[in-house]
Amino acid sequence: MTNRMPKTKSPTVADVAREANVSKAQAARALGGYGAVSEEVHKLVHQAALKLGYRPNELARSMNTGRSNTIGVIVGDIENPHFGLALRGIADVARQSGYHLLLSNSDEQLEEEQEAVRVMMEKRVDGIIVVPCSSAANDNQHLAQIIADGKALVLFDRAVHGLGVATISVDFTDTAQEATRLMLDGGHRRIAYVTSMRCEEPWRYPEDLGPTPVAQRLAGMEKAFLEAGVPFDTSLIKANAVDDAAIARIVAELWESASPPTALVASDSLIAMSLLRELTQRGLRIPDDLSFIMYDNFPWTEIVTPPLSVVAQPVYEMGREAARHVIAQIRQEPLTDRVEFTARLLVRGSVVPCADKSGNAGR
Repeated sequence: MTNRMPKTKSPTVADVAREANVSKAQAARALGGYGAVSEEVHKLVHQAALKLGYRPNELARSMNTGRSNTIGVIVGDIENPHFGLALRGIADVARQSGYHLLLSNSDEQLEEEQEAVRVMMEKRVDGIIVVPCSSAANDNQHLAQIIADGKALVLFDRAVHGLGVATISVDFTDTAQEATRLMLDGGHRRIAYVTSMRCEEPWRYPEDLGPTPVAQRLAGMEKAFLEAGVPFDTSLIKANAVDDAAIARIVAELWESASPPTALVASDSLIAMSLLRELTQRGLRIPDDLSFIMYDNFPWTEIVTPPLSVVAQPVYEMGREAARHVIAQIRQEPLTDRVEFTARLLVRGSVVPCADKSGNAGR
């Protein structure tokens, strides 16, 4: 027979009160962090709680205080290192401030994001940081409801039309223009851009994509082409690169055309890795056969051959700033030292002058 250890009853607030020789009401206030108790009672209660191994009932405490000391975070793709680095920044500030995180992955699906918000509100989180799937006001009633319910809300990476809340992001327009100018100056004219952003119809104008980083990047590209007096071929903007299969189809479409790109821009590191795999399988070499730039800077980009040119952004610091913003809202404290973030183009070995043998590079 298996000997089972007898179950022991967890100590209660009443047990802590008895051990500290105070009333149950005093013990509850001291443990819950609400109401007024003397410094002596606070010390006695916490010494008793430590001695007995008392663990507070977080749900009961949140009902008493109206606070759960929990922040919800909803990202589009937890596998994307961009969001992983941002989460590290959020978590570091949250922990230092006494908050826990409740994490959800929307998979860039509006319905999943709405469900995540519903669950987090039921869990009584104090605030939510979200990377919204859509920038359209009509798609974001669930985010407006967070504000209506008196909860703190901060957006990360992407803004939402008409919502009127802080968005922690970088404006990529100038850096995208600089990166495109670099390629145009090298004779590149057919520059493709690949993004996971979901678009039901072919992309035409940056403003069609709302207040998003992708819209800013394409606006910067368009400005560089206009500046150079070169037509901007929007058919080379490839959206919906949501997985390896989609990226394989995009690469096939681009390189089985009569005029393949001579330069390629990846919207994030996951897309970049998938693109590099597809290009290698086709026997295409960087930078001999095409130039390559990606958004986000991770250590591996410097150790591949050739090292990749990147548009770097301070993702960890942005995560920290998002956490600072939401905590300030929760505590109803002013945030007077708001930080503005900028992107930087880091030119490495993956961008070289165009070697297009057709002779069209300079036209």
